[in-house]
Amino acid sequence: MPSTRKLAAILSADVFGYSRMMGEDDRATVEALNACKDAMRTLVAEHGGRVVDSPGDEMLAEFPSALEAVKAAVEIQRNFAEGNAMRPESRKMRWRTGINLGDVMEENGALYGDGVNIAARLQSLGQPGGVCISGTVFDQVDGKLPIQFEAAGEQAVKNIAKPVRVYHWVHGKGLSVPPATTKRSSSRRGLVISAAVAAAVVVGGVAWQSMRKPVSQPTLTAADPVLAMPSGPTVAVLPFVNMSGDTSQEYFSDGLTEDIITELARFKDLYVLARNTTYQYKGQAVDVPVIGKKLGAKYVLEGSVRKSVDQVRITAQLIDVQNGAHVWTERYDRPAQDIFAVQKEIADRIAATIGGGQFTAITIAGRQAASRKAPTQLQAYDYVLLGIMFDGWWTKAGYPKAKAYLEKALELDPGYARAKQEYAYLMLLGWILGWEPTPAPPETLKKNAIRALELDPSDPWNHRTAAFAYFYDHQLAAFDREAKTALEMAPNNAELLGQLGFLYAASGQWAHGIAMATKGHNLNAASAGGWYHAALFYDFYRQGKYREALEIIKQHPNQGIVENQQKYVAVYAELGDMESARKYWNNCLELDPKWSANRLREIGRLWNFPKDYWDRYMQSIAKAGYRVTQ
Repeated sequence: MPSTRKLAAILSADVFGYSRMMGEDDRATVEALNACKDAMRTLVAEHGGRVVDSPGDEMLAEFPSALEAVKAAVEIQRNFAEGNAMRPESRKMRWRTGINLGDVMEENGALYGDGVNIAARLQSLGQPGGVCISGTVFDQVDGKLPIQFEAAGEQAVKNIAKPVRVYHWVHGKGLSVPPATTKRSSSRRGLVISAAVAAAVVVGGVAWQSMRKPVSQPTLTAADPVLAMPSGPTVAVLPFVNMSGDTSQEYFSDGLTEDIITELARFKDLYVLARNTTYQYKGQAVDVPVIGKKLGAKYVLEGSVRKSVDQVRITAQLIDVQNGAHVWTERYDRPAQDIFAVQKEIADRIAATIGGGQFTAITIAGRQAASRKAPTQLQAYDYVLLGIMFDGWWTKAGYPKAKAYLEKALELDPGYARAKQEYAYLMLLGWILGWEPTPAPPETLKKNAIRALELDPSDPWNHRTAAFAYFYDHQLAAFDREAKTALEMAPNNAELLGQLGFLYAASGQWAHGIAMATKGHNLNAASAGGWYHAALFYDFYRQGKYREALEIIKQHPNQGIVENQQKYVAVYAELGDMESARKYWNNCLELDPKWSANRLREIGRLWNFPKDYWDRYMQSIAKAGYRVTQ
């Protein structure tokens, strides 16, 4: 069927907080989601529209009239607000809705083009429980409905050349919307509310009281962190191809694709295109760079699945759209006994390997691209990438260079939360490792970290940095709170797992910390590297497994810092090799002429090692001839 162009009102909607709800109770969330979707389909149809696609927690619909699109959206939100009144706070199904009137292209029932893309961007700017519309829609409905909109000004949205005029429906102003003129209208409202209430009962697991109370919707603006557009690159995940020769296996390749999109969407610096944007290419032979440019993506992830009776082979590759180069590629072979466990494992691994973080494929490629730009072309995001990763950055010599890059990012964009967070984290490490020439007092460092968290509490990295600050200040309850929050937001972030796992282990929660660091290592060895090796080293030492401790520290990716050289001293002393122990102590003195046993004792206290553990460790250092002086 040939493609056709037309003018249409496009409604794009998704569930706010869906990933969190799925993590808490996936089965109940899906049942509630399906009930909401059924109700939405009814309302869309009664206002003359059609549902184009409804993947995951999203819905895309078109209307021949902007007026009917807005009436349907407002009625949907009001009815769902009634259902949410009977749900506990953590289980409310709050939908964000965006509507745009524009030119779209239809092909085989699918819609794409800027008309659709702008609706999706408006959805991401929308308030949970609200309706966000473009200026083209506002011009059509202004004065024609008994509802009010607040102007949010022109907004620059991702991959759209011109700013878009944005308006938000003010919940509660204008008490009614004329219902669609259909003989089913009188029964439809009861159907919608009943569906939402039924979903609430399913999610809650109990029959909640049916007292209807007004629902106060959160008042958010486009400047709020939760509504901020990602600063990093756009990623398109094409549907993984089922190579099994059996159409009944489509569920697995489709499920894998959806899981990858969901996991990548957890990384705040990535803009991951919605499923309905990329699934229009399912089953088609595509030129990846061409499709990527058409979608406005910087990177495209594609792959295939081949499943036999007892084996699954999954291949994946990440492609740079600009030059068609393969940024990363991997093949996974797994037994197929528990196919859904395999699906989750591979999705987690792929997301952890290419997604957000310091040692992931996209960050590495972005840093390389930034290093090729002229200084006048660099933006704040580029300076952050340069500041968190370059050869030798994790050294005393590289520290001033990393600090200068991050200061430049903050100079270009003083309100850039990511830059503030990375700068606060770098300063903490500079202080703990003795690299900061004019170290700030611990209280100032903690305030820096907390300030970054205040700027954007929705970013797990900000909670990570706050956790470090509290940890070094020996506020372990506050550390635990922030660490848990970070991991709840990003449970499969290998770097976070490695870092926080080490801190838990060092503070005496050995089993918990080692399990976390090991999970991070299994997801992405490069991202968890170093922290994983250090955690295992201290755990092996604790158990008296000195040869295992020696072997693991030899694998540490950064041998050129004092903190790793001193580890050799302790284990060689316990193994009776005093010559090697003294060699590594001399290495410490070459790296830091002020190094001493006293300094090492204070480091142990700063890292919150249990007193009896660190006393024993210092005894090993003393065996090599280096004692604490009073």
